[in-house]
Amino acid sequence: MIISRTPVRISIAGGGTDLPSYYRKFGSFFISAAINKYIYIIAFRRPEYYPEIYLRYSKVEIVNSVNKLRHDLAREALKLLGIKKAIEITSIADVKAETGLGSSSSYTVGLLHALHAYKRENVPIQALAEEACKLEIGRLKRPIGKQDQYSTAFGGINCYEIDKKGYVTVEPLRISYNIANELEQNLLMFFTGIRRDAAKILRHQNQSTLRNEKEMINNLHYVKELAWQIRRVLEQGQLRKFGELMHEHWLTKQKRQAKIMFPAAKKIERWYSIARANGAIGGKIVGAGGGGFFIFYCKDQKDNLRKALAREGLIETPFQFDYEGTKIILNF
Repeated sequence: MIISRTPVRISIAGGGTDLPSYYRKFGSFFISAAINKYIYIIAFRRPEYYPEIYLRYSKVEIVNSVNKLRHDLAREALKLLGIKKAIEITSIADVKAETGLGSSSSYTVGLLHALHAYKRENVPIQALAEEACKLEIGRLKRPIGKQDQYSTAFGGINCYEIDKKGYVTVEPLRISYNIANELEQNLLMFFTGIRRDAAKILRHQNQSTLRNEKEMINNLHYVKELAWQIRRVLEQGQLRKFGELMHEHWLTKQKRQAKIMFPAAKKIERWYSIARANGAIGGKIVGAGGGGFFIFYCKDQKDNLRKALAREGLIETPFQFDYEGTKIILNF
């Protein structure tokens, strides 16, 4: 039996520049942090006289051929690693899907990690992250970037650069333990209760970038520049300035998404305004947007912020940073 544990992530800055349509032309830079909400994958070798594949997630699939699996990530991962029968795979998640925390890519990374361990293969973390990217972006043609796979594989709070050929350089954000702890204490996360499919948002960005639409390209250029600024202020310990830049990042991303109609767009804007009026210096919707989780940087009025958002029905979700990334926690 193999059990892998893989964190989800919160995007700090530079999100959207990690899509191939952008980085192949201009290169990408983003900052992302793994948090202690996890996807667990359990892989179990079944006796040869039970040759079926058992897959358990929110549904249960029992099939006698990999190609019959409806779960596309599991199907392609098994095919990629050449596992054809007599395996049972179960997934357990701390967070729901479609909430902006990168849980799909966390599942992919964790599943690949577990399957490699199942085959007694030791794969370097960067190779594992890249394999997950190739599965999701290459095989399944999902309109996503490389942020989620790398962030969940590596863990920690890292800076990522992608060159025009797609190679990813990973560097830790160089902050002290005290600054990391203060950042963790001052970032508050709230669930909006809204689940959404990020594909619509990302397809719009992808198509606009491929068409070289000036407005979209300039917006992503500025988001990337804000990510570099955020790196500088965090490494200098200027956390209030970080909060202010988060607000600037929010305004910039809102312009990018102005042409996409979200059912909850007015609610999200209202909640952000309420948060700013009750102590939040800056904030963002984690992930592509449209719902999921808010994070806010708030230093001095946390109770005011909590009460104001609780009145709106938002649920606080405490978290800590995860510094381990994907790992095998049981192998026997």
